[in-house]
Amino acid sequence: MTDQKTGTLPIVCGSSARHGTPTRSCFTIPTPSLPHSIDLAHPCPYPPSLTPLPSPLRPHCLAKDHLYLWQPSLGHSSFDHTGTPVPISDDNLNCILMVIGHSLALGTRETYGLGLLVFHVFCDAHGIPEDQQGPASSILLLAFIAGCAGIYSGKTLENYFYRVHAWHLLHGLPWLVNLAQVNLALKGGARLAPNPSKHPKCQPFTVNLITAIHSTLDLSIPLDTSIYACLVISFFSLACLGEVTVHSLTAFQPLLHVKVSNIHYDVDCHGYNVTILHLPTTKMSPTGEDIFFAMQASVLDPQCALANHLAVNTPPSSAHLFSWRHHGGLHPLTHSEFLHALGHISAHLRIDPLKGHILCIGGTLEYLLCGVPFETVKSLGRWSSDIFEIRMCEFPDEHTVIMAPYLQDSPILEPFTCYTMPPARPSAR
Repeated sequence: MTDQKTGTLPIVCGSSARHGTPTRSCFTIPTPSLPHSIDLAHPCPYPPSLTPLPSPLRPHCLAKDHLYLWQPSLGHSSFDHTGTPVPISDDNLNCILMVIGHSLALGTRETYGLGLLVFHVFCDAHGIPEDQQGPASSILLLAFIAGCAGIYSGKTLENYFYRVHAWHLLHGLPWLVNLAQVNLALKGGARLAPNPSKHPKCQPFTVNLITAIHSTLDLSIPLDTSIYACLVISFFSLACLGEVTVHSLTAFQPLLHVKVSNIHYDVDCHGYNVTILHLPTTKMSPTGEDIFFAMQASVLDPQCALANHLAVNTPPSSAHLFSWRHHGGLHPLTHSEFLHALGHISAHLRIDPLKGHILCIGGTLEYLLCGVPFETVKSLGRWSSDIFEIRMCEFPDEHTVIMAPYLQDSPILEPFTCYTMPPARPSAR
């Protein structure tokens, strides 16, 4: 049990601790300070087609807590590699689960929880007993993939499979999977995906589109100026929308989300000014990352948009960066509010619905079209992989224009090609 005065967990000697027998504490360690606590309040009802059978092992909770609170029938193993019991308490085992669970970002845990729900509903529908759901056998996982094939897209099916894997890892369950068979099943499932699940490719944000969006907004209105500042800053800093907005009105946490006080300014030896925003934590870096941008021409200038937003909404230094004045008080800019505004703008401009996740892709294409080297764009976008090159190929028109200078008989950028062209991909072995 946790000591109520010191907030510590006792580390006890001897296996009797797990059976309630008093024993001497050898030493204590502080209970880890975790940014997100388990919240059992107000989970939404299950959809009629995704309702698991009642079970004490699967309490009805928020999706972000499924990985942690949904327990396998065997429980977390407290044995070493020889099968000998390790003398640690139930509190310590729960602490292990909590700490490992927080290796995933909050949004990731929410999406993982949905995949785990689909898996357990499938097992319940086919009469799979709980002791066979975890650890799951290879044949069960293949049956799960086959049962979902033709219903979900290939990417969704793959995500669901790896979410079941994450649940096994979290609870220390053996992973009894034939990966060669599973990979073949996932490829087959992708080919059987229904056409409605294959969303048409979204058009990226461009300078012309953002200029048109600007014409639909009144930057003297608190919400409009907040949305526009968020839009142009995300575009030119290549930030993900989820990094600069909050999930809900009550979700803002100063230690996790970008604040007004996270704005910094710098200037290089040539006198070029740069605005820096420190993100306290990101999906890839729990200790935070910096995004940055510089002045741009005309109405696209993110520095001007930020200054106007701060003047209109006057958020205090401790508030969310894109907070806006509402008649009920100061509101942080939520992800849903931003997307809702994009929906209205799309209807007003009579264009296909705009998607927030295309913002950073649009910024990437804009920089590349301006001749910024690939590696520089990759660094600006904080990508450790070459995923942006794959994303670029999803927009063939822009991809063609980007590559055009390199394809001429006397390439225009030939002296700089070794610096600007992406590295050759290693050959498959």
